[in-house]
Order: sequence, then structure tokens, then C-alpha cells
Amino acid sequence: MSASSVGIIGGGQLGSMLAVAAKKLNIKTSIYSDDPIAPASNFSDLFFCGSYEDEEKINQFLEGVDVVTFEFENIPFETLNRINKIKPVFPNPKVNRIVQNRLYEKDFLNKCNIRTTNYVSVNNESDLKSSSNLIPGILKTSTLGYDGKGQYKIDDKKQLDNINIDYKNHYILEKLVNLKKEISVIITRFGHQKYEIFEPIENNHEDQILKLSKIPAEIDEVLIKKSLEWASMIAEELNFIGTMCVEFFIDKNDNLYVNEIAPRVHNSGHLTINTHNVSQFENHIRAVCGLEKIKVQKLYNGKMINLIGEDINLYKNKEFNKNEFFFDYLKKEVKKKRKMGHLTIIQKS
Repeated sequence: MSASSVGIIGGGQLGSMLAVAAKKLNIKTSIYSDDPIAPASNFSDLFFCGSYEDEEKINQFLEGVDVVTFEFENIPFETLNRINKIKPVFPNPKVNRIVQNRLYEKDFLNKCNIRTTNYVSVNNESDLKSSSNLIPGILKTSTLGYDGKGQYKIDDKKQLDNINIDYKNHYILEKLVNLKKEISVIITRFGHQKYEIFEPIENNHEDQILKLSKIPAEIDEVLIKKSLEWASMIAEELNFIGTMCVEFFIDKNDNLYVNEIAPRVHNSGHLTINTHNVSQFENHIRAVCGLEKIKVQKLYNGKMINLIGEDINLYKNKEFNKNEFFFDYLKKEVKKKRKMGHLTIIQKS
């Protein structure tokens, strides 16, 4: 039996686009966020504001929904697990337990015989200094952190003596890949061996924040095939329901590495709204609500440009061509390095 209402935890732009996709399918949406001015409140039927530990407020949110999903992964596992005992949560909270921790995530991938960069767990200064074979590398907090937050690039072994970090946090040191390209693969899994998958998307970052995504990715058929196989394998191993993204590195020798898993719709997939017959957002709503799976077809090639910080003001009053699609996330405050909107440009494939 399909769901007629969905609760979305998180009120950012991904929540907004999920709510828009749900409305297209006549699915009622409720947003729960700890941000009283969450932009997704502009697009949902109902909006609830409270902390992610506020059981009373969460119970109110759950009263009007059939199923629950989320737009970002750093929601406390305990919160999602409690909700899952009341209303079904997709993807299952067990997935978050793996992907919320970079060490658990890397261990999971290696058990699946999927290549990652070399890495080591870092709990203290001694661990760090004994891992000089992974320099140049990036030291990351094991939990939380995105868009470059909680990351420290180490170019030289001499820097190990000058790193000032709080070892109350747990870290992972990853050896730097001799990077040629970054790509992502977005897949929606509906059930066992039942999924829809988008072609690889090529991504460019500035200051560790995604700036541009495009299809087709300029990579060879071997890498296309392998990235799609690995994404499918990961979705199956996680018993995932919904849309997820696998981010990949390609090195100068055309070796493929999984960088990380995003257990949700993804920034690089925004272009699917305009380039495909079914977007990553609609696919996610269809999967978590038990609706019919529709075969994904590409209609256009395209590129998506993130509008970060003050960039948004250059586009608000601009006239656009027929092949250009502007999205304003309706965030109240412009901040440096904050994603404020995006522009998608399509062309014949």
C-alpha cells in the first residue's frame, strides 16, 4: 500500500525540492526542522520547528505522516531509531550509523571490495605521527563536517608537529589521491535488485564546495561501467530504500575510488529536474512512499552551477533563456560559502 503523506526531517533546499516533487505526486508533506526560518517551510503543507531531541514536538510531526525520510544525514541516530518504531523511516536509520562515521563508512566499503584511498584511524597525537606514510593527506573528523568543514590538509610531514586539534574528537587520516576528476552516481533503490540509476555526473569544486556539475561526464566507458556497478552494489549491501549518491575520485592513472556515500538526494543531482523525465527528488518520493517505479530517461545534456553567497544577487532580476532554469532557495540571509540557489542550463543530448 502506498503512502499519501511523507514527513521530511530537515528544512534546507533538499527538503524544499523533495516537497515540490511530492506535491507533483499529490503526496502531502510535513517538514520538521530545528531552524524556525527553514526555507523548506515555503514549500511544504505543514511545518514543525523543534530540536531533534524534542520528543513531544516530533510526536506531533509524526501524527500526520505515513512515512518519514530526511534531507541530511547528521540527524542523531537515536532520534531516527525512535521515530522508526512509530512510523517507518526510509532509508533505515541503520544506514546512517554507517555513513555518519567516515571510519565505519570506509571499513564498510573495503569489506565490499570497493576501492577507497588508504586511511587510518587517529585517536591521539601518536597515531597521527606514526601515520606519516599517508602524507600528503587530509585529516578529517570522523563524524559531522561537510563542504570542507572539519578537514585539515597536510602537505608535508613537518606539519604534523604544528597541528592543533582537539583529540576529544575522533579523526581519520586519508591519503590524498592524485586527482584527475570527481564524479558522482545517483541511484534510487526501490527494493531487491529494483532500482533506477542516473549516468555519472562530473563535478568541479571551489574551496571544497561543489560549484559545477555536468552531464555527460567526460570519462571512458570502463569508468562509467565500474562506477554504476559499485553504486548498485553499495545500495544493495545497505538494503537502501530511496535516493542516494556515491561520490567518486578518479586519479591520474584512471583508477576509481569511492570518496563517500550520501544517503539522500544530492547537490550534484539538481540538474536531473531539468535533464530527465524523472528527477532524483521524484524518484526518492516514489521509492519511500511505495509508488510505481518509472524508467529514467535522459532528455537533455546539461550543467548545474551552484550560486554561493552573493552570487545569488547577480541572478535574481536577470532574464533567462529558454534553456536556463534559475532556482532561488529563499534563504533569509546571504552568507559567505552558503548555497543560495542554482542555475541549470540544458542542451540537446
